[in-house]
Amino acid sequence: MKRLYYLTDTMESTESIADDLHKAGVVDWNFHVLSKQRESGLYRRHIHSANWFHKSDIIHSLERGIIFGLGTGALLAWVLSIVPVFGDTISGAAVGFVMLFSVFLGGWLGGFIGIQTENYKIRRFHDKLEQGYFLIMVDVEVGQEDIVREVMSQKHQEANFATDGSSVVTPFHQPKSI
Repeated sequence: MKRLYYLTDTMESTESIADDLHKAGVVDWNFHVLSKQRESGLYRRHIHSANWFHKSDIIHSLERGIIFGLGTGALLAWVLSIVPVFGDTISGAAVGFVMLFSVFLGGWLGGFIGIQTENYKIRRFHDKLEQGYFLIMVDVEVGQEDIVREVMSQKHQEANFATDGSSVVTPFHQPKSI
């Protein structure tokens, strides 16, 4: 899915956008709003707020940690399989255990780091969010993008189109800047 990012500075505008996008067929699961200071206001007005997967970098960092763990485990397992340890090389089961342990350790460390880190896709909006803006993220399917862009351009000129991108989290992708 493609994700469209819009910035607006008022709760009223955000609520109006949410209503109009719902009328255009965008469901709550494809509509997320992120705001640093007005989370309770979103809840009271029944606006679908961004969850912690949108806010934190857990998925992105977890993927990177697993890849790092896989590489480290493969290297360590290779070294242990050719270098005699305590007089003999390790067995295939031990090589598998080293690989599995490294993947889990890399994933755990990556996830731990990701929980504490701002989402790499949201980081570029950090300053605007700190200033009190609302970040509206709309996930659109093929054919739905034109409808959303039309609703936003005709009814909500106060909302600034910031950028677009994919809703899929990939380990080494860097989003385009705004």
